[in-house]
Amino acid sequence: MSIWFQEYTLKDFEQFNTQNIHHSLGIEFTKIGPESLSASMPVDERTIQPAGILHGGASVVLAESLGSVGSNLIVDPSRFYCVGQSINANHIRPTQSGKVTGTSVPIHLGKTSHIWSIEIKNDKGKLVCVCRLTMAIIKK
Repeated sequence: MSIWFQEYTLKDFEQFNTQNIHHSLGIEFTKIGPESLSASMPVDERTIQPAGILHGGASVVLAESLGSVGSNLIVDPSRFYCVGQSINANHIRPTQSGKVTGTSVPIHLGKTSHIWSIEIKNDKGKLVCVCRLTMAIIKK
């Protein structure tokens, strides 16, 4: 059984990748499962810090994007919208090149809030960052 409000395909995600921070940072949604959502982001001049490694803030943007889009795909969009309320990130190892991929899974899906766990891994599958995101569900 799926957690999504309706059946979605990756083609439906094209709307989330234009004229916003996803486009600016090169974030692309790559997989939608019955209870998870994944996206990748390049580690390049748009996402590194002056020391030449992935900026922690870029990791947080990837994590919040996954949870925010995920929550908005769970609720009835004619009645609700979802916004980030709180995020925590633990940066585990540096990454200097390639891309990172984040996968979000819900921990809690309530009527007024969702909580997501997001793991971000490098090209070698090694953990780069873990995040926990709380989303507020707001009536339109």
